[in-house]
Amino acid sequence: MTNTLISTSPGNSYAILGEVSISTDIEIENTVKNARAAQKDWEALGIESRIKKLHRLLDLITSNTEQIAEIVSKEMGQPITLSTSQTAGAISSFKWNLQNAPGILEPEITFEDELEINQVIHEPYGVGACIMAWNFPLPNFVWSVLPALIAGNTMVVKYSEEIPLFAKMLEGLCHKAGLEDIVSFVFGDGQVGAKLTDQNIDFISFTGSYAVGQTLYQKAASKFIPVILELGGSSPAIVFDDTDLDSIVEKIYSNRFVNCGQFCSDLKRLIVHNSIKDELTQKLVEIAKAKKVGDPLSKDTDMGPLVAERQVLRLEEQLADALSKGAKIEHGGKRPANLSGAYFEPTILSSISKDMKVWHEEVFGPMLPIVGFDTYEEAITLANDTEFGLTGYVYTKDQALAQKAMRDIKAGGVSANISHIFRPQNPFGGCKHSGIGRENGKYGYHDVCQIKILSWEK
Repeated sequence: MTNTLISTSPGNSYAILGEVSISTDIEIENTVKNARAAQKDWEALGIESRIKKLHRLLDLITSNTEQIAEIVSKEMGQPITLSTSQTAGAISSFKWNLQNAPGILEPEITFEDELEINQVIHEPYGVGACIMAWNFPLPNFVWSVLPALIAGNTMVVKYSEEIPLFAKMLEGLCHKAGLEDIVSFVFGDGQVGAKLTDQNIDFISFTGSYAVGQTLYQKAASKFIPVILELGGSSPAIVFDDTDLDSIVEKIYSNRFVNCGQFCSDLKRLIVHNSIKDELTQKLVEIAKAKKVGDPLSKDTDMGPLVAERQVLRLEEQLADALSKGAKIEHGGKRPANLSGAYFEPTILSSISKDMKVWHEEVFGPMLPIVGFDTYEEAITLANDTEFGLTGYVYTKDQALAQKAMRDIKAGGVSANISHIFRPQNPFGGCKHSGIGRENGKYGYHDVCQIKILSWEK
């Protein structure tokens, strides 16, 4: 087993970008012990002082936005325009949390009469282990780690082995902000994550696959500690026959192919009324033809590579399965001939059946299956025909129909038409195999705190 993580560029023939030492067992154990030792003093500071210290980290991130966006684009292939906007969005969410957390975590009187007062307070759990995905590096930190820190926990973070240089850069900024041992980093693959969660920790936060999430849930059960699991998705979008296609087709395209389709909550199954299915399919094909797949560091690139060769191989496996069972390629379906790296064309499929992997598995790449429906009941049945339940999307001019469909789709969040749920005020998370717990908003703070009731006589 090698003792270093080699970072390569999926957008530049897998050229080596650098390397980071894999954390040893002793280093992991000591990191958690140091986080444990630092936690009580961090909690004792009080929320206003903790926020003041976290402002230093915000300032450092803000002053390094170009470097952050560049390493994200180089290391995981996100187009530079997207990595820049995602960094800006993460900074905005960071500010929202610093501004709003004091009100969210303020003690609340639940009962009062002439004899007594009852009050709810929020106490930190202690030390959290946070294992994060590679697809949105800085936003994932703001969603998963920042609220826990504000609430008074210390956190030990392990990012995916796909982005070690980003993780190392963020570790450096945290140290520079004076947060050493408050937020700590370990480096490596799943074995390091397993070793981390074996330690004396008080809760687990994980973003990634259902299979790993299930394993961590079982481990947490043996420790009797809480979990926050943000897992996969196979989100449906229902397009009803009254929809103005020209007003929503770009949104649908973006919602499937943004970040090369590597987004747990994006649209993954398009369910369209049969009367407009062919028209919408053709409109999506025309958009796909006009998009540029290429160098993620180029500002005119619309879609970069997938994060790694293994992701391309998985996508090709799912596509081959679909084609063997009768699917038809409307556009794409192959690696671009003129590019070297983890590239794959935006791919649109029709003639989909329920036994295909592209229907019943999560497709984490630029591929969109399209199916038709005739009745409302059929559309909802198709939408809910998945083990996942993260997000869903509805398109119709009929507000009453939109409201009914949003409630009937089994998911953690559903949006209608051009609206979206991804705001720092809104809780994010799923049901079924898409996860447990919530991130973001006031509800996200509930999952990183012990809710405690105090009662005393007047």
